[in-house]
Amino acid sequence: MDSARTDFAMARRNMIEGQLRPNRVTDPALLAAMAEVPRERFLPPALQPLAYVDEDLRLGCGRALMEPMVFARLVQEARVRPGSRVLVVAAGAGYGAAVLARMGARVVALEAPGPAAEVLRASPAAKAPGVTTAIGPLAEGWAAEAPYDVVLIEGAVEEIPPALPDQLVDGGRLVTVRASGKPGVPGRAVRLLRVAGTVTEVPLFDAGTILLPEFRRAPAFVF
Repeated sequence: MDSARTDFAMARRNMIEGQLRPNRVTDPALLAAMAEVPRERFLPPALQPLAYVDEDLRLGCGRALMEPMVFARLVQEARVRPGSRVLVVAAGAGYGAAVLARMGARVVALEAPGPAAEVLRASPAAKAPGVTTAIGPLAEGWAAEAPYDVVLIEGAVEEIPPALPDQLVDGGRLVTVRASGKPGVPGRAVRLLRVAGTVTEVPLFDAGTILLPEFRRAPAFVF
């Protein structure tokens, strides 16, 4: 038996029991998907031994594999169901898209042109059933496949461009982490709900994750 594979399988079980369940992740479909999708396959070889640690794993090009607990709680708050249409923005290595597809969602994994797009194209998610990859400006979303039941921005933001919640169905949800903008201060996971053309935002829980460069607040002019 391949001992490395056995170790990864055990690490996945430990992730579920040690990181997710104690932190209020209870969605059976989500837990099953994260128990089945091998995080290590979405990382370069040097980072694979760290695949199941409880922190972000930086991939370069402004992306990271999000901490398992933060990712899982965001997805749980998004209320993804089989058949849900989901847009994953800043899909990076594609792990999040693969998990959502394993839950039965129809996923568009969006990345920006350049190095991040090459990471996504090389990801196992690019060939996963239920996942379509798309390359374009993140702030514009992907109108060609809209509307979506869920939008997941896979990283922290300072601003959420209006094009993203505008691509939600009535009753659709957008989940992400709002960066605090203060060193050492965690951000806040949020859920935006679109109802009858109006978008409301609800704070969820403290969370820290990599700030996506495409979603930094534009600097204010000083006169």
